Amino acid sequence: MSEYTEESRLEKELTFQFPHIAKEEPGQIKEAAEFCEGYKTFLNEGKTERECVAAAKKRLLAAGYTEFDATKTYAPGDKVYKINRGKAILMTTFGTLPVREGVRINGAHIDSPRLDLKPNPMYEKNDIAYFKTHYYGGIRKYQWGTVPLAMHGVAFKKDGSKAEICIGEAADDPVFCISDLLPHLAAKQNERRLPEGLKGEELNIIIGSIPYTDEKVKEPVKLLALKILNERYGITEKDFLRAEIEMVPTQKAVDVGLDRSLIGAYGQDDRVCAYTALIAEIEAQSPSHTTVTILTDKEEIGSEGNTGMNSRYLLHYIDTLARMEGADIKEVLSHSMCLSADVNAAYDPTFADVFEKNNASFINQGCVLTKYTGARGKSGANDASAETMAKVIALMEADGVYWQTGELGAVDAGGGGTIAKFIAQLDIDTVDLGVPILSMHAPFELASKLDVYHTYKAFAAFYKDGMAR
Repeated sequence: MSEYTEESRLEKELTFQFPHIAKEEPGQIKEAAEFCEGYKTFLNEGKTERECVAAAKKRLLAAGYTEFDATKTYAPGDKVYKINRGKAILMTTFGTLPVREGVRINGAHIDSPRLDLKPNPMYEKNDIAYFKTHYYGGIRKYQWGTVPLAMHGVAFKKDGSKAEICIGEAADDPVFCISDLLPHLAAKQNERRLPEGLKGEELNIIIGSIPYTDEKVKEPVKLLALKILNERYGITEKDFLRAEIEMVPTQKAVDVGLDRSLIGAYGQDDRVCAYTALIAEIEAQSPSHTTVTILTDKEEIGSEGNTGMNSRYLLHYIDTLARMEGADIKEVLSHSMCLSADVNAAYDPTFADVFEKNNASFINQGCVLTKYTGARGKSGANDASAETMAKVIALMEADGVYWQTGELGAVDAGGGGTIAKFIAQLDIDTVDLGVPILSMHAPFELASKLDVYHTYKAFAAFYKDGMAR
């Protein structure tokens, strides 16, 4: 007698469900955990885009990369990097095929939601000194109250020298904090709508409460705080006008859960894709197509500015690669392919109503291939073609990558965007691929180690693949 009925045979042949990696490949739990130790180190080193560029450069130099020089001739396997204004970086491994056959692009962003200091941030009120902030990117403001914060950034002095600032990360450093009301006095605040639980102008960071010992000083607490900063970094209040200073959570990357299956950390959107793309780039030895790995800035505010993907710095770089080989830039672009390496929202059973379960991504089911993002009828989306989806799925399955698909929430529940549409505007086939994240954009986000590992495997497969155009 047959083991299966005709109906069960058809069900097996015609239907499909994405598997749980740990159930299918329990041996990969250890592999993923080992890979993610390097990822946690990267997260702790790079809490700002400048720090991520520095962390990437350090790893590239150790791997034998050299700074890109357009006057040189490069051979297959040569590895180069190019930094854009200290806040974005491009990396290339030259392939065996000429660039007119197209390049393989992998682009992740290294900026994350945070609190930026205003240009004139310091003030004193009722014997407490504060920093005034302007939030960067899509945050839920109430989540940032009473969270220990660190001060990261750069300030240029009048003499042109640069102070690199970092307070709150060392074990003996002080930290900073935004205060919030106690429940006993919060009756009126409780009547606010959730987005206004803390308002933008209430995101004021406490930096001191001891006055400078001189009764003639108008703002003695502020002055003492300035004195401490001056002694440590040689900066004055005016130097804040020549500064970029970001306030970020002090929390280090840690394992989450009794089984240690998750990583909890600030800034995993999108540094999880940045790290996995970086390692895949470093490990690419003799790719068919020349690689272009991008760790870019400004995605969280629309990819604007000259370090964001809505600028021309990528186009200029590819144009230079084309001219070095006497190729037509238009031909190079039209034959290229890009993975827009960005995260998606993992299905959260606690808040199930904002997801459409059949088209959501789940933790521990692998990297998520996102055909489109956008909102309100795919507005602002790239919407990858069926041909692009087929090619990327084929290369992942050929390399044993666990993958899934997902939308960014239910229709009309919200939406969002990535760098994909800006790459596609260059006449490049593009699709989003990355890690599903729980609590995205919160000061403490969660990612599955298995999903991180398979995102790396997907990027590695993309680079070594010799897909015909």
